[in-house]
Amino acid sequence: MGPARGSAARRQQRGGFFSFLTFERMITGPVIHLVYWAGLSVILLAAFGVAGASIGVAVRERSLETVMLAFPTLVAGLLIVIAGALLWRAFCEFYVVIFRIGDDLAALREIAESEQQAMQPAQPTYTGAPAYTPPRQPAQPDLQDPASRPLTPRF
Repeated sequence: MGPARGSAARRQQRGGFFSFLTFERMITGPVIHLVYWAGLSVILLAAFGVAGASIGVAVRERSLETVMLAFPTLVAGLLIVIAGALLWRAFCEFYVVIFRIGDDLAALREIAESEQQAMQPAQPTYTGAPAYTPPRQPAQPDLQDPASRPLTPRF
């Protein structure tokens, strides 16, 4: 279900805040950019946490086994964080694409409505009372004698 026809003209007449309240203008497009950067900062904090935990364990224990265990843990953790950042980016791009499709469809609807209005003939304007036209005379009945009519066969 989409907005009713002629919504472009109504949208231009209303204010910006009203268009937010009636869902004619979506705010999720700009907000998704903020959500992306907030999520990326959480992922960055996770990367610092993985690095800090791996290096902290290696420094605290100071044994060869711990260092050999901490290094692969650090590399695996950072790879998981990079994969998480890429997945987060793809997730946010998906929502941006969905909202851009909606914006493009709204623009196409406005173009179609303007073309449709341009193709409609101009409405006649009222210029006053119409000119007087006398009433139509009723059709004269056939008063000819039926006996004097020529006979025509009916098939």
